[in-house]
Amino acid sequence: MLSNEVRGHLWGRLVPFWEGLRDRENGGFYGWMDSGLTVDREADKGCILNSRILWFFSNAAICLAGEEGERAALSGGAALPGAGGQPAWQRAREREQAQGPQREQDRADALKECADWAYRFLRDRCVDAERGGVYWSLDYRGQPEDTTKHTYNQAFAVYALSSYYRAYRDREALELAERLIGVIEGKCFDAQGYKEALDIDFCPIANDKLSENGVMADRTMNTLLHVLEAYTEYLGACREEEQAFGVFSRRGLEPGRPGAWRRTVEEKLCWILNLVAERVYNPERRRQEVFFDLHMESLIDLHSYGHDIEAAWLIDRCLEVLGDEGLTRRMSPILRSLEAEVYEKAYARHSLANECDRGVVDEKRVWWVQAEGVVGFYNAYQKTGERRYLEAAEDIWGFVRAHLVDERPEGEWFWYTDIEGNPALEKPIVEPWKCPYHNGRMCMEIVRRSAG
Repeated sequence: MLSNEVRGHLWGRLVPFWEGLRDRENGGFYGWMDSGLTVDREADKGCILNSRILWFFSNAAICLAGEEGERAALSGGAALPGAGGQPAWQRAREREQAQGPQREQDRADALKECADWAYRFLRDRCVDAERGGVYWSLDYRGQPEDTTKHTYNQAFAVYALSSYYRAYRDREALELAERLIGVIEGKCFDAQGYKEALDIDFCPIANDKLSENGVMADRTMNTLLHVLEAYTEYLGACREEEQAFGVFSRRGLEPGRPGAWRRTVEEKLCWILNLVAERVYNPERRRQEVFFDLHMESLIDLHSYGHDIEAAWLIDRCLEVLGDEGLTRRMSPILRSLEAEVYEKAYARHSLANECDRGVVDEKRVWWVQAEGVVGFYNAYQKTGERRYLEAAEDIWGFVRAHLVDERPEGEWFWYTDIEGNPALEKPIVEPWKCPYHNGRMCMEIVRRSAG
């Protein structure tokens, strides 16, 4: 039932909503919709928002093409069935064509059109062609507005471009992803970890964009997590290419060719996982620390429930792609403890609280935290067999369906509700951080996992 409901929600609500936000005059997608569902056509366009939209439509195409081939490729199993290197969208069209419904053929075409639209905007507008890297935001016409080069933003572009490559086999997109990996490793990394905010020339500046709760962090768990996520997706794309064409094993280190960063990315993923185990994870409190100084010392007593349940399943996915048995043995107990702690501390009233800041629980039911709770607990059920996690995933989805989904015809999800489920009408429906990434990914992950 859960899989059927989220599948219907994906195709019936989320995809049409975001399709409708294309800016056909200036490119990209509109960057703001207020709580009254009015689009501000002259709002700035966040590059993170555009990357996440590109990721969304690319993965929707992969989802449409069939979850079994995707899982086999990511886990290093059999080659994509009948693919021969064929793009996911083309496989989807042929499959749906054989089954007959014209509507599904149209759906595959529409997904490709939207993904292509987001890709061209990222390639042509979001990337600094002169200095390299991705800007923070553009004005509504697509001109640079905030030229900050944040590591988090570079990571999401790599994530999106790798997914676009997986869906459509566009070599140019993978090459752009690899150039941005070069930016991350060459400009955004030092001996102790990944930097955060950099100016247009990659000089460090204050990290106000990813600092909260009264601290100014030099490093964050959040950026580290999403570099890991992006590199996992890139490595998955390399594995799929190798399955389809058998090329990366021969030219995996050849500069300028797809897969040139594969070995480095594998090494950096191992490095990140070990850093999580040694410095980010707090074994006494069974949580991740959130904000750090330059030397990776924690700055605040903060438990981010959403990030912990998200990290548990994202790291599990990374371990599956890496296939490193030693790291899996080291990390799995940490991931199971994160899941258990979130279940025990945050799960109540059919939903997840937001965070606990210096002993004070924020009871808001934030949209992305609930989405990650559904996936994270479903993953915990798959890893442990404990039925309480499956029941929690289904229960949180019930809360989302009843309270967070905006039932207005033109709506999507509310930003958050109070503990009683009353939505926050003062927050926008779309803005640079409010996107189809968490809720769309929730739907696709449940569909993919249920197919197994």
